Amino acid sequence: MEDRVNYSEIVEFLRSTIRRETGLLREIEEYAGLHHIPIIQPESAALLKLLIKLHKPKKILEAGTAIGYSACIMAAAMDKTGIIDTIEIDEELADIAKNNIKAMGYDNRIRVILGDALEVLECLNCSYDMIFLDAAKGQYIEYLNHALRLLRPGGLLVSDNVLYKGLVAQKDKIQHKHRTIATRLKEYLKLICSHERLETSIVPIGDGMAISLKER
Repeated sequence: MEDRVNYSEIVEFLRSTIRRETGLLREIEEYAGLHHIPIIQPESAALLKLLIKLHKPKKILEAGTAIGYSACIMAAAMDKTGIIDTIEIDEELADIAKNNIKAMGYDNRIRVILGDALEVLECLNCSYDMIFLDAAKGQYIEYLNHALRLLRPGGLLVSDNVLYKGLVAQKDKIQHKHRTIATRLKEYLKLICSHERLETSIVPIGDGMAISLKER
């Protein structure tokens, strides 16, 4: 896990202070680090869990399952009847996620949907109390209209990695390989911060998290 938006000493302090995962969740976290699989940062996960406990969503949609770590984090924070639909494009990662979810005992509450997040979002027509975006950062703008359609009034839209290693705030020339994503994320943040149906706050922890409330 690499440092992102904050100074390294602040990140180190936060991670040594907050309550960390134990048991199988810690094993999944360590597996992700060993195999260089990106998962939600510990301090961002702590905020995500708090949001769920405060908001009490009954149904969550996640774009970007990876190996199921964040889905399991959310399921643990939800009421025992809470349901999660999570989308993953990589078949190998989706299989690992299903195994992890089953091992955690959440296979009756978490449904892994294999496919491209944008294509799946286009096909969904049910409503959700909370949507967590953690898939292709360059497509967050395309996800937004579908997320707003699927999110019930009063629901939460949580977007992870929105500060993209701090590059969205960088004024100097950005390396070509990062430029498009940084530019599109900057546009996305402007959209959700100015949108008439959203009240948004951007929290500079982890790789940046935007929390948006859909107005009733």
